[in-house]
Amino acid sequence: MIESKVKGGFMSNCIYTAPVYKLEELNNLFIELTAKNCNQRCSGCYIDFPMSKNVKDFISIDKIKEALNDTKFENLYCIYLTGAEPMTHPDFNTILRLCLKRCNVCICTNASFLNEKKIRFLKKVEEEGVNQIFFKLSLCHYNELDSDKVKYRGNYRQTIYALKTLSRYNFNSVLSIQNSYNLNESEILEQFNLIFKEQEIINTDIQITVSYPSFDDSNFSKPSCKTNCMHGRILCQNGIYACPFLANDYRGRAGSSFKDYSKNITAETDFCATCSKNNNYMFAIG
Repeated sequence: MIESKVKGGFMSNCIYTAPVYKLEELNNLFIELTAKNCNQRCSGCYIDFPMSKNVKDFISIDKIKEALNDTKFENLYCIYLTGAEPMTHPDFNTILRLCLKRCNVCICTNASFLNEKKIRFLKKVEEEGVNQIFFKLSLCHYNELDSDKVKYRGNYRQTIYALKTLSRYNFNSVLSIQNSYNLNESEILEQFNLIFKEQEIINTDIQITVSYPSFDDSNFSKPSCKTNCMHGRILCQNGIYACPFLANDYRGRAGSSFKDYSKNITAETDFCATCSKNNNYMFAIG
């Protein structure tokens, strides 16, 4: 791909070629349970939601079974149940049990469904086998009002409550800080450690990651071995894609199924540049 850059109001003669990343090994399988169905409308969400919250676009269990069978010889570390809000899927519990038979499972959720009754049930599901359930939750600030401005009203308190309850049931969690306010990373970690102490949360059970949502598609760095597209693919209702940010985007499409899919991806989007510059997992657990 060739692009021209604008400098000082004039088009330069710079030639820019988007890098191509190759899937080295399929370790992380993301499954988008729903693309548009979510019970919340976070102001900072990158998904273009329809007006109605009641959208029926759930992936079929048969498609998930097919993908698990087609990847049975892959070295999967973890399956990520993701999407707009994966826990809205009517067959969520069945899908969770199905995936746990294969490997560890991480539930990427807005935390709104994680009351104590649900968490206690999920612990019983985990204890049915040998693999573990992880949770990935997100906030945007250590201050409640600032975080809820980007998320939804009540998200901060619900997330802190969920982290506390998950820790009490010996679940491991990832708290992803979407650093919309460009705070210093050490400040974020220090403040959340204080919050965990005040809330009597066992913070050794929680991994904190910080991502920076600043996009610049002209500045790629050399990817680390943790870059998602080099070790993961996402299964959607209509095909396979390079990573969750590019789900249902033709620029990230890798094929229709895991029987025959591309292991190369041209990193030509602003999402790709952000992932590369962060030099870390944007979605997967490190």
